[in-house]
Amino acid sequence: MTATTGPAELRRMSGPGWLLANIATVTGRNLHRLVRVPTLIAFATVQPVLFVLLFNYAWGGAIHPPGVARYIDYALPGIYVVAIAFGASQTGVAIADDLTTGMIDRFRALPMNRSAVLAGRTTADAVRNVFVLALMTGVGYAIGFRFHAGPAAAAAAIGLALAVGVAFSWIFSLLGLLVRDPESAGIGGLLAVIPLIFTSSTFVPVATFPGWLQAFAKVNPVTITVDAIRVLSLGGPAATHVGHAVAWVGALLAITVPAAVIRYRRTTAT
Repeated sequence: MTATTGPAELRRMSGPGWLLANIATVTGRNLHRLVRVPTLIAFATVQPVLFVLLFNYAWGGAIHPPGVARYIDYALPGIYVVAIAFGASQTGVAIADDLTTGMIDRFRALPMNRSAVLAGRTTADAVRNVFVLALMTGVGYAIGFRFHAGPAAAAAAIGLALAVGVAFSWIFSLLGLLVRDPESAGIGGLLAVIPLIFTSSTFVPVATFPGWLQAFAKVNPVTITVDAIRVLSLGGPAATHVGHAVAWVGALLAITVPAAVIRYRRTTAT
């Protein structure tokens, strides 16, 4: 803002349209970076495909969940969440990298809404996740996966997976702001994701766990969200599962979004 900035300009630079324009600009910046860096493209394409193929063919012959004819029908909803979670862990790395390289300072010097930096990053993640989910679904269909509850339920399953991805992106954005070091953010993201995934119903039914672990697995947010996506994919009464999953996603966003924005503003304060 300069001494010549008038009231009309101030209103233009503080309204919702200005915020949305800032978010679109930051989103475009992150998507362009994804396209221009070959390793990021490989991470966004090769890894999800490997997850689908390896988990299906390595474990499918040994694991036979009840009521499911093909293991891929059981596993793919969980693999959606795994791929999204691992991809979102890179958000923390990117945020921490922008802090250490001075990019955040450049954003701070511009006449833009500070919240747009985080919102643009998570929006870019959501766009990437659309591509990742479409790719995994295509590979899954090639090896036998099918949505059994119709197109509306299939769209709801994909939508819920995208919502889970948004929640993960905000969680890891907050982590990157807290640790402020790319390497630490990467390690911290993996340490947060791996225990939650492997103590959930992602790959095997919770009933196969030891009794003491089942108690945690049943309230694990990954179990709750994967079960909701799975019932939307396989068919059956979905209202309770989806309601619990939406409540978890909403609660995580209600906590992490304000916390990340507050932390970002404090981090970039003069």
